[in-house]
Amino acid sequence: MDTGAGSRRSRRGGNNKVVASAAEAVADIGDGASMAVGGFGMCGVPTVLIAALLEQGATDLETISNNLGVDGFGLGTLLAAGRIRRTIGSYVGNNKEFARQYLGGEIELELTPQGTLAERLRAGGAGIAAFYTPAGVGTLVAEGGLPWRHHPDGSVAVASPAKEVREFDGVSYVLERALVPDFGLVHAWKGDRHGNLVYRRSARNFNPDAAAAGTVTIAQVEHLVEPGEIAPDHVHTPGIHVERVVHVPDVDKPVEFRTVR
Repeated sequence: MDTGAGSRRSRRGGNNKVVASAAEAVADIGDGASMAVGGFGMCGVPTVLIAALLEQGATDLETISNNLGVDGFGLGTLLAAGRIRRTIGSYVGNNKEFARQYLGGEIELELTPQGTLAERLRAGGAGIAAFYTPAGVGTLVAEGGLPWRHHPDGSVAVASPAKEVREFDGVSYVLERALVPDFGLVHAWKGDRHGNLVYRRSARNFNPDAAAAGTVTIAQVEHLVEPGEIAPDHVHTPGIHVERVVHVPDVDKPVEFRTVR
């Protein structure tokens, strides 16, 4: 994965980006690829693309996402199959298999403050190589020493390095690098054939940032419309950020926590 913004290739313009199936859309995601994946918990997750990737067989993947889904859902399916080598995320709860693999030394985790993660993706999409933020100053995030990978006995095998800290107007800030993964996988409520996307309510979450950051971005959309049917003011992700669109009209939307009276 390129952790700077300098090597981004040029984006394709307004051609027809619709592909026939999710399997076709993810066919060239190879072993060792890095990918930013939209979603937050079980909301706005590109589950159809993830399922196709599970079937496709790519392994040693590096994922960038808020979390690795839950057991048996979303990225949790790739995790359970042992296909994720490393992940950058901000939340590790609600996934027992993730905890087991991390503490057992089977997966590497770069734990990142949630806002910092969003900004690292946004910066990558905007062509900004790095930025300073106050989040994490005075903690192991800036000082180094966070356990990235464990030995099977639980001891630390790889720890995070220290980061540059500078002072601006009397306030300390830590330098964070942008993220530019090989692929972006996102879920949108509506999209057109040129790749313009609209997200619905809280499903917007990390999807716009993942779409902008990915070198090749693949979007699954619930409602596929013709160019011009989405008003320009309603577009959340412009088509210039999207390379492939897959129509998924009947995507499953499970509820993570159901509360009844």
